[in-house]
Amino acid sequence: MKAIGYQQNLPISDALSLQDIELPEPHAKGHDLLVEVQAVSVNPVDTKIRQGVPAADGQWKVVGWDATGIVKAVGANVTLFKPGDKVWYAGDISRSGSNAELQLVDERIVGHMPESLGFADAAALPLTSITAWEMLFDRLQVEVGKAASKKSIMIIGAAGGVGSIMVQLAARLTNLTIIGTASRPETSAWLKELGAHHVLDHSKPLSQELKYAGLPLVDYVVSLNNTESHYAEIIDSLIPQGKFGLIDDPESLNAVPLKNKAISLHWELMFTRSMFQTEDMQSQHDLLNQVAALIDSGLIKSTVGQLFGQINATNLKRAHAVLETQTAKGKIVLEGF
Repeated sequence: MKAIGYQQNLPISDALSLQDIELPEPHAKGHDLLVEVQAVSVNPVDTKIRQGVPAADGQWKVVGWDATGIVKAVGANVTLFKPGDKVWYAGDISRSGSNAELQLVDERIVGHMPESLGFADAAALPLTSITAWEMLFDRLQVEVGKAASKKSIMIIGAAGGVGSIMVQLAARLTNLTIIGTASRPETSAWLKELGAHHVLDHSKPLSQELKYAGLPLVDYVVSLNNTESHYAEIIDSLIPQGKFGLIDDPESLNAVPLKNKAISLHWELMFTRSMFQTEDMQSQHDLLNQVAALIDSGLIKSTVGQLFGQINATNLKRAHAVLETQTAKGKIVLEGF
C-alpha cells in the first residue's frame, strides 16, 4: 500500500523529511477496523512527532491522526461497525498513522461519519472535536444546556483547528459568554462567524483587553498555544476558583502562582484514553457520533481552511510547513492517493 513516512527527524525543508513509500497491507484483529483512508487533515501533533520521535531502527514511521474512510474489514471482536461503513476518527498516537492507504484503528475510538459531509470536509474534525469536547465537558466540566448563566470562557488561539470547533460547541451546547482571541482581522471575523461573542487581541495583555472591552474576569480559560507567554495574563484574567485548561507543551509550568486564586489546572490529551486503554475509551466513539449528529442537524460546520490536494509527500510537506508557522486558519485537508 502507498504511505508517507520518515526514518529521520529532519526539518520539513529537507527532501527526506517525509517520503512516498510502499508498506505491507495490515490485517484487522480483535477490536480493529481496517479502514481504506479517503481523506486526512494535518495537525500540530503531526509536526511534533515528525520533528522529535525517532522511527524504529530500519523502519518507517507514518504520522497522521485525523482521517475519514471506508471500513474494508473488521476484527473478530468488532460489534460497532461492518465493512462498507463510512467512518471518521483521530486514531491512536502509539500506532501507525493515517498517512497511508490502509490503517488499523480500534472501533472504540471511531465514529460514524456525518451523512451530510464528504470525506474531505469531515476529515477536518475528528481530532479537534474530541479535544474540544473533552476539554469543555470532561476536564473543565462545563455544564451542557441553555439555562441562564453569567459564566464566561476565554479561548486563547481560538481561530486554529481546536479553537474553531470549541467555539462552535460552546456556542451551540452551552450558555457561556464566549471570548476568543486572535491577532488578525480575518481570524477575528472567522471567530465571530463561528459564534464568539467577543474577540480580543492576544498580542496585547489579555487582562487589559478584557478591561478595555468592559468584560469581567472569566470563569474558564483554555489556552491552545503559546501558554508560557500568556501564563501571567491568564491568571490575572481568571476569577478566584476559576478553571484553567491547556493542550500545548510549555517547557515548564510553575503551578504555584495558581494558589492564591485556588485556580484548578486541567490538561487535555485526546490520546490518553487509547494509549492507556481506559475503561471509558468508547466515550470517544460516542462523542464522535454526537458531533456527527450536530453536523447533520446544521448546528456545527466543518472547519476546513485549505485543501492541499492528494495525500502525498509533497503536499504533506507543504501542510507541515504552514502549521509550523502557527498562522493556519481552520484545518488543512488532503484527499485521495
